[in-house]
Amino acid sequence: QVQLVESGGGLVQPGGSLRLSCVASGSTFGVNSMAWYRQAPGKQREFVAIIVGGGSTNYADSVKGRFTISGDNVKGTVYLQMNSLKPEDTAVYYCNINQFGSMYWGRGTQVTVSS
Repeated sequence: QVQLVESGGGLVQPGGSLRLSCVASGSTFGVNSMAWYRQAPGKQREFVAIIVGGGSTNYADSVKGRFTISGDNVKGTVYLQMNSLKPEDTAVYYCNINQFGSMYWGRGTQVTVSS
């Protein structure tokens, strides 16, 4: 079974940058897509960005132009470069993969944007 471990979260001032990483352990054969979601306190988990096997990407409107997803579905690594961070980006960020139609989640990494 695939396990995902996120890293790179932390405290950053508004306008700053962070780079999140996610590494999958176990077999990554058949991974169709890798994505990032986030959950702010008191809110539902929401989609942030996704990268599919061919390299196509898609983003939530709230992060377009500020966040960039990259990664390698075969190696099971995915990154999220976050620039121009805003206080409303504060959340726990979760890595997600789709492998043969099954969804796997990491435990999350906290991102706090505050002055």
